[in-house]
Amino acid sequence: MIANIAGSRIEDYAAVAERLNDAPVAMLELNISCPNVKLGGASLGTDPASAAECTRAVKAVTNKPLIVKLTPAAGNIVAVAKAVEDAGADAVSLINTLPAMAVDVHTRRPVLGNVTGGLSGPAIKPVALKMVYDVSQAVSIPVVGMGGIMTGEDAAAFMLCGATAVMTGTANLLDPGASLRIIDDLRCYAEKANIQEISALTGALEV
Repeated sequence: MIANIAGSRIEDYAAVAERLNDAPVAMLELNISCPNVKLGGASLGTDPASAAECTRAVKAVTNKPLIVKLTPAAGNIVAVAKAVEDAGADAVSLINTLPAMAVDVHTRRPVLGNVTGGLSGPAIKPVALKMVYDVSQAVSIPVVGMGGIMTGEDAAAFMLCGATAVMTGTANLLDPGASLRIIDDLRCYAEKANIQEISALTGALEV
């Protein structure tokens, strides 16, 4: 079990992480894509220095391995990944949702109450694959890939681009059993490709 934690300030992240020290979770995922009040509403995850500061603050109080979740809104996601690695992150996960919006042309109003929101699912998979590939080339810690994984072949694509593991999100909303189905799909893919260990896929993209 992995606990995803977020907050409005760096102190919030540290406080939540510390309270989870005795919780039955295996590791923490630091969601640094939320607005940061002290930075005037900017996202912690878009600035390498702020991302590193938050990572260090959490690492100082937690007794669990720490994954840092990265946002595609960062101008240079590789720089952020390297900064959190240097600050002690045990792994990174990417990507979070892309900023987006939808409009109802009949009411002339935004579909979402917050006006804008996060775009996820298959639409962001090409962006996610590229960012996973770029980050995996730059860091030595494990990379967890996500963003539009709907099938076993999608999962394999992320691993080929450098992911050690993958996560599913939108797929679970469409089918609560999606993760189990994707695992079965991946197993079938590996058997057909004569792959003995799934880990052999990680970073095996031929370019």
